[in-house]
Amino acid sequence: MKFVMTQAVCPEGFEMLEGKADIYVADNADPNNYLDEMKEADALIVRIAKCDGHAIENSPNLKVIGRTGVGYDSVDVETATAHGIPVVITPGANNRSVAEHAVAMMFALSKNLVEAQTEMCRGNWKIRDAKKAFELEGKTVGILGLGAIGRETAKICQGCGMKIAAYDPFMSKEQIEGFGAEYYESYEELLKISDVVTIHVPLTEETRNMIAKEQLETMKKTALIINCSRGGIVNEADLVEALKNGTIAGAGTDVYCNEPPQMDDPLLNCPNLIVSPHSAAQTREAVIKMARMCVKGCLAVAEGKKWPYVADKAVYDHPKWKDAVWAEG
Repeated sequence: MKFVMTQAVCPEGFEMLEGKADIYVADNADPNNYLDEMKEADALIVRIAKCDGHAIENSPNLKVIGRTGVGYDSVDVETATAHGIPVVITPGANNRSVAEHAVAMMFALSKNLVEAQTEMCRGNWKIRDAKKAFELEGKTVGILGLGAIGRETAKICQGCGMKIAAYDPFMSKEQIEGFGAEYYESYEELLKISDVVTIHVPLTEETRNMIAKEQLETMKKTALIINCSRGGIVNEADLVEALKNGTIAGAGTDVYCNEPPQMDDPLLNCPNLIVSPHSAAQTREAVIKMARMCVKGCLAVAEGKKWPYVADKAVYDHPKWKDAVWAEG
């Protein structure tokens, strides 16, 4: 059995493959650049990488694609499903890490920590009088997407004494209120009342640019917006304009339309913005959990067993899975 990895998983993931598979680590984000290796691959594990239809169709032995995370917009799931190739994901493995990262950005922005450190190191002690810092207790955090990560974020914010408001088109009013959040049927209305907005929805055609100039202009001038989900949900050009014009007070983003962004990207030279390199899910604990879960699922599928945590369960309608049994999750 052969496993190809766009980038190496952590040692704990490698240990699970000892004696079970040959491993090729490409250190390259695009499998199209090493199709000679892909021709013999039983499994492909992608991290911060892409896997398009061309790579899938030119990997004749490919049985499974693994993604160390829950998002899979970088993988052509439709083509994989058409070929009966499950795309294994790792739901739940990074919930706490991403939630903590989002809340950390809220604290850093509300206390003006980044500007305070930068200015103090330049000798500007008077930055202490900037009057930008404020307390989060009693403020309303609007959560877009009350899935597992959104709920974990809500739990932390509740512990900080914040009021929770939420929008999730896939949950009922009763479900959202059951998590201790105020229900909003319209996310545009949620934006208007929130002191902090944090985004926890996937990137789809429906969510692309769901927060742009029109929506930003309805928010409080004192509001913060945090995106630890996917680049493209917030229109980057409109966010830059909103921050420069004082339409909102600040923002934090871990994700970008183009990753990594170029050094001359206007987003990286924006006032009142905190950035991180798509690292919210990269805590030691989350990395180990994601690697182990991904490798376990890929091994099961490569051995001909159905694995429950896949991007599209319709893949098991493919004839090649007709007599397959389910693996233990």
